[in-house]
Amino acid sequence: MTTPDDAFDLLVAEPARLTEIRIGYARVSTGGQKIDRQLDALTAAGCRRIFADKKSGKTSARPELQACHAFLAAGDTLVVPSLDRYGRSLKDLVNMVGELRGRGIGFTSLHERLDTTTPGGRMVFHVFAALAEFIRELIVAGTNEGLAAARARGRVGGRPTVVNADIIRAARDMLPNPDHSVTSIAKLLGVSPGTLYNHIPDLQELRAAGAVPALGTAGG
Repeated sequence: MTTPDDAFDLLVAEPARLTEIRIGYARVSTGGQKIDRQLDALTAAGCRRIFADKKSGKTSARPELQACHAFLAAGDTLVVPSLDRYGRSLKDLVNMVGELRGRGIGFTSLHERLDTTTPGGRMVFHVFAALAEFIRELIVAGTNEGLAAARARGRVGGRPTVVNADIIRAARDMLPNPDHSVTSIAKLLGVSPGTLYNHIPDLQELRAAGAVPALGTAGG
């Protein structure tokens, strides 16, 4: 998995040979949303082929995104209608764009007018990578402070009285990282593994996303 530090490589010059082939990816968040507007925008942007997931990103493994990543070749450019149609979080976005970059593939978001084939676009993702790392460090620092406070009260780990949004958010951020097991994440946050399974319906999906070694293979 690409780390935020790896994403700093986005500042390196774009590969010399761009194919000028643009491949689109679209996604709707809910079953009631229509995808036509996204498809029209991608077509107008010159996309030769468009992949589209029509289920919620929270409950689907996004098979069309997997197929899209597998279809892309070095020199191509992936085009999305907006950043939130592609990444589920800032960290997710930085990781995926960083891996595309490693394969020599450009990335463009139409709504935000970001283009990693330009110096300005790469600079924006440099900032995104730094911000993602900053957020990760804040989560770790906050978790450590909470554990220290629990130790001071004579209680280490264990089930908290309330599973709050901060705990769930921290768990969701760590779950895609294959270096952390569900058990270790639960222990770090002071909850049981069962609590994570109960409060994060797409836990298995998050784990599977982090287990994919490269975006070039179908499965992530």
